[in-house]
Amino acid sequence: QKNLDIPNSKIIEYFSISYFYYLAHSKYWIVNCKLPGYVLKKENQIYLQTWHGTPLKKLAHDIDVPEGTTFYRSQMDAQSMFKTYDVDVARYNYMISPNAFCTKVFPSAFQVPTHKLIETGYPRNDVLSFVDEDRVKEKRALLNIPEDKKIILYAPTWRDNSYVASGYTFELKADFHKWKEVLGDKYVVLFKPHYLIINKYAQDSSLDGFLYSVPAENDIAYYYEMADVLITDYSSVFFDYAILKRPIYFYMYDLEEYANDLRGFYLDIYKDLPGVIYREEDKMLQSIFNDEFDFDHLKEFNSYFNNKEDGYASKRVVDIVFGE
Repeated sequence: QKNLDIPNSKIIEYFSISYFYYLAHSKYWIVNCKLPGYVLKKENQIYLQTWHGTPLKKLAHDIDVPEGTTFYRSQMDAQSMFKTYDVDVARYNYMISPNAFCTKVFPSAFQVPTHKLIETGYPRNDVLSFVDEDRVKEKRALLNIPEDKKIILYAPTWRDNSYVASGYTFELKADFHKWKEVLGDKYVVLFKPHYLIINKYAQDSSLDGFLYSVPAENDIAYYYEMADVLITDYSSVFFDYAILKRPIYFYMYDLEEYANDLRGFYLDIYKDLPGVIYREEDKMLQSIFNDEFDFDHLKEFNSYFNNKEDGYASKRVVDIVFGE
């Protein structure tokens, strides 16, 4: 994303000459995805891998697929895909584990030695433990959201098996006219597709004032604290959003296809998710309209999956990584 303005920082364009210069000369690397295999790390450099979310879908070495399965638009085979992780993991000095669950899962998925894991919580989520209502009001005002309406954040993920040459595709199975009919008196909807999804929902003037489409490339974390309700499917966003202790609904219209034909899940989705799974949007809309949600189950979920989210993850990471 260009035209960024981050105080006390220097913005470098990805894959520019400056990018490789600073990568070679910096003391610390802080990264939330795989670095290319050709990037060389010197012995005195410190690589902190933060990753980008607690996984619902199986990752890396934990993906069990039939022989001949390929990945990504490059059609990489499974062994080649595993190798991309192995090369990167070998360079880690530290890898953040956000919770007890990831401390259990990451050694298997990434084949990362346990001594490299630091169970600290996610620094990026500290803000969710200290919500600033004035900041929320400013964000709402920027989007021209009426003060008397609650916000539903709808954030579906991308599908591994749905792509064309220019990017991943997504066939929207949401009738926003129906959503407006049922919920429009009380709610507005922020629609935020995954950044890998190339096709956009075509805005309809009859939905003006109810549906607000958020650019796919925007950081979804910006919208968490604004939202009174989250609707998602297989995206890991619910792990982060759960910190806010607000209702979460799972709209999984293609559950069998997703679970069986794609990567599979780490969790027992019928027991472990912090909300009910809906196959039909009519039932989900009625549940939201009636304020049906089990907050006791959400509390139980947070005690395991967000056990380190207390607003001080940044301090723990700084003390460990920079304290040395």
